[in-house]
Amino acid sequence: MSSSDDTILNRALNTLRMEGDAIHRLATLLDNSFVDVIKLIINTKGRVVLTGVGKSADVGRKIVATLNSTGSPALFVHAGDAVHGDLGIIQLGDVVLCLSKSGRSPEVMALVPLLKQHGHPIIGVTGASDSPLAKQSDHVLIAGIDAEACPYDLAPTTSTAVQMALGDAIAMCLMEIRGFKAEDFAKFHPGGALGKKLTVTLEDLFDKDRTPQVNLESPLQEVLMSMTEGRYGATVVIQNEKIVGIITDGDLRRALEKESSAKASEIMSKNPLIKSHKELAANAASAMQDLGISQVIVTTEDNEYLGLVHLHDLVKEGVTSNK
Repeated sequence: MSSSDDTILNRALNTLRMEGDAIHRLATLLDNSFVDVIKLIINTKGRVVLTGVGKSADVGRKIVATLNSTGSPALFVHAGDAVHGDLGIIQLGDVVLCLSKSGRSPEVMALVPLLKQHGHPIIGVTGASDSPLAKQSDHVLIAGIDAEACPYDLAPTTSTAVQMALGDAIAMCLMEIRGFKAEDFAKFHPGGALGKKLTVTLEDLFDKDRTPQVNLESPLQEVLMSMTEGRYGATVVIQNEKIVGIITDGDLRRALEKESSAKASEIMSKNPLIKSHKELAANAASAMQDLGISQVIVTTEDNEYLGLVHLHDLVKEGVTSNK
């Protein structure tokens, strides 16, 4: 490895260590002032409004996105825009969280007295406990750092990492207190892989017109025909309208190698994976992964056979395991 490579790795490691150490230090300093902030937000009738300038504004936008996606209504307004006409977007009952590393940003400090006039509780997030923002806020969260990861201690790096982590901590506490569940999360994430993982059920995937099945006495020829017509690489064994097993292409191959006169009852697997049509496809994918199998039998709530879903169906739909 050349010295140039060493320099690159050392800079990267130094950055990650500095940011990690700063977040760890923040965790050791967290106290009841944080609890008070959470209680304030939970009890407010309005939204959480984030404001700031520069890189703190960028962090604010990300925190807003996290809050909104986890059940806490929030919005972002740039401090500079707020004092030039956008103040009206902040409504009665809203609590305002101001982000400023120095606690002296002119735009933020110009906004604070206006917020107070309108009766909005102010949460100040700053790295300076003796700053104007800290002194004028109703609640203060200190997000101090020793230095930025930037070699010149200029570019906001460690400070924004700490702000971001604090925002995540706030969002996760609110999420837990509100009892926000995975199904609630799904309502806000209907698109993409995440949305599919939380919303697509087996009912969305099985083909009601393809229900390969045989009975206990079916010969291998019939099993082969059922499997071929179904195109799932498997067929379900049903007796007296009850599912008693499954035969996969692997089971069939092994049977043909040994005894061509065998019946379905002799080669079937007696403990197939069976799931309700209402089951999330991602959960079924996890079960299939654990068992090392490629098919799941889909049934009604009363265990009536509806169809099969193959692992390929899940892949095609873009559904992944919850593992």
